[in-house]
Amino acid sequence: MPLVTRRRALTTLGATAAALLAPPAGSAFAARQPHRPRPLRHAHAHNDYDHPRPLFDALDHRFGSVEADIYLVGDQLLVAHDPVDLDPARTLESLYLDPLAALVEAHHGSVYRGYRRPVQLLIDIKTEGAATYRELDRHLARYPHLFTTYAHGRVHPGPLTAVVSGDRAARTPMEAQTRRRAFYDGRLTDLATPAPASFIPLVSDNWSLAFTWQGEGTFPDTERRKLRDLTRTAHAQGRRVRFWATPDSAGPARDALWGELLDAGVDHLNTDDLAGLEAFLDARHTA
Repeated sequence: MPLVTRRRALTTLGATAAALLAPPAGSAFAARQPHRPRPLRHAHAHNDYDHPRPLFDALDHRFGSVEADIYLVGDQLLVAHDPVDLDPARTLESLYLDPLAALVEAHHGSVYRGYRRPVQLLIDIKTEGAATYRELDRHLARYPHLFTTYAHGRVHPGPLTAVVSGDRAARTPMEAQTRRRAFYDGRLTDLATPAPASFIPLVSDNWSLAFTWQGEGTFPDTERRKLRDLTRTAHAQGRRVRFWATPDSAGPARDALWGELLDAGVDHLNTDDLAGLEAFLDARHTA
């Protein structure tokens, strides 16, 4: 698409995006939202595309991070959890990149109006990593002012930070680049490697593989110390921490585990329950 045509399309989409983000007048949701809602930086929308309004439901609940799974089909990046759900209309551009670019245009340089901290877009690669990443890089290049970039040893913050997860073969082409529009999602084992935070700013791992506690009863002291040591090490290296496969059914166990994660300094809480995590974080902030 020619640049002028794309800009016109994004301007139109910006108005649509703003309308979609506006809650119904007089609703309880509208009544409790500040004029410029401050994003919940700990809130990560796992499998965000499964919600009725991908991206916009997460933004309505003030999430600071959203996750999209992608499959390379031809030269298209389709968003779905499983191959059976692939739909040519559900592309990374249509669900995320174009709406985010429109919001940044409408909000004069940020995803959330008046909030300059980058929003995270975690892109989970489901097909072969190297080829999928190369196509992803071409897609991201179409949005030159949208993404945090790494160029010749320096990180230049943008409205949106793309972090690549999933198939580990993406690492090789990413490390070879002197200029990138995306960063790499490491694992706990990467805390012992020399890769810099300018390449791996985030480490994510399966909670159930690293810990036995699922929120019921007392958190074992040995596991609490392990968790805090991990986050302390990551933060000393300039990295953020996220766990997946944590309990996500509403109830005391989930709240107890979320509380321990926050107390230990974990940066992103993983959930499919947008309203539940929003309420939890607001209650913690009030307390």
